[in-house]
Amino acid sequence: MSQLEVGKTAPGFSAPATGDKTLSLEDFAGKILVLYFYPKDNTPGCTTEGQDFAAHHARFKRAGAVIVGVSRDSLRAHENFRAKYDFPFDLISDKDEALCQAFGVIKEKNMYGRKVLGIERSTFLIDGDGVLRQIWRGVKVKGHVEEVLAAVKAL
Repeated sequence: MSQLEVGKTAPGFSAPATGDKTLSLEDFAGKILVLYFYPKDNTPGCTTEGQDFAAHHARFKRAGAVIVGVSRDSLRAHENFRAKYDFPFDLISDKDEALCQAFGVIKEKNMYGRKVLGIERSTFLIDGDGVLRQIWRGVKVKGHVEEVLAAVKAL
């Protein structure tokens, strides 16, 4: 994996998503893509983050941005999570971690005193030409969506 840098082209991808879709970077040509990685469906922080993105969805859309969430959960889990909270955006299932590896979000974490590999909450802002415009790593949920929206509007 090469180091991701703002101003460089985002890694290409093609992955299964909710709504019986396969999404790829090319699908977002000409649009701003907010690609956010989160650890697990139906956990408190991930639910709050998804709800925050959903609450601001219309504002992102008006600014020309598309939101897509990514985790290692199954498509079935994603469909249930999306329906339960009425998320107006797609979720990508990255069971094989190809997308997580490409974006460098798999990190060693401590879970109840054990070291495990998990997704570091991260967001990537990609412009309509497929270029990384901003990267947030180690995201704290509170206030994050507003910060991303401000960055989208600044493009």
